[in-house]
Amino acid sequence: MTSTTLRLNMPQWQGGDEPAYSFGSELLRWLAPPHDGPEETVAVPEPDGSSPPVSRGIKWCAALLSQARAAREAIERHAPDRIVTLGGDCLVDLAPMAYLSRRYGEKLGVLWLDAHPDVMSAAEFSHAHAHVLALLLGRGDEAFTAEVPRKLDARRVMIAGMQGWNADEDLILKELGIRHIPPAVLADSSRPILDWIETEGITHLAVHFDLDVLDPAHFSPLLFNRPGMPEGAFDGIEQGRMQLDQVVRLLKEIGAAVDMVGLAIAEHLPWDMLRLRNSLAELPIMKS
Repeated sequence: MTSTTLRLNMPQWQGGDEPAYSFGSELLRWLAPPHDGPEETVAVPEPDGSSPPVSRGIKWCAALLSQARAAREAIERHAPDRIVTLGGDCLVDLAPMAYLSRRYGEKLGVLWLDAHPDVMSAAEFSHAHAHVLALLLGRGDEAFTAEVPRKLDARRVMIAGMQGWNADEDLILKELGIRHIPPAVLADSSRPILDWIETEGITHLAVHFDLDVLDPAHFSPLLFNRPGMPEGAFDGIEQGRMQLDQVVRLLKEIGAAVDMVGLAIAEHLPWDMLRLRNSLAELPIMKS
């Protein structure tokens, strides 16, 4: 039987209320190597500068729910064995992870490569991209958790590359019982992740790769490198500490030990490319 890998393009930006996530997703689609499997693109409205509507404490709530359901429907049309998701903000992984949880059940592990745990809810933060892992575990807005028929098992979830977290996140991490490994431990060895996989009997793994797990001093297309921001604009927000080659080594070694059935790449913010695109659009000769 031939296995299928679905390529899911999801230029969602409303979860982080950051229009540039849309362009970041489009550029990721271009950068990604070609593949032979099916491909779907979730329709996401272009940002138009309007203020975000807020419902139940969540910015762009209705649009995000609609897009999550569209992603679910796109996935179910193909019933794939594997999903590669190119986003977009972190909430793009709600439907893919929910599908993989149903498909593989207790065999599935989830590796959350992120500088942040994504476990808050509307009670703590109005941006839903910071809610997604909690939603997959059954904590948060009921309309979103309803999109996850089989919740993840916290024992088979590991957050990797997170150095710090706030007081609200600390309480929620303890409540949910999610383990986490700091970046220094993974800098030269994948062994802690491989040991977790073996201990929990994980045979299939889905990976959420938020690019902000990377050190912004060494990888530029990240939120923290947004041009024109005043000094101290990101004070109090944890920034990534990992190197890209460390993450690639980790994913390759894990992929040799377990069946990697999901990979989502999120929060790509190519500021220079966006500036260049917008600048070229101002030149009359480019429009003729």
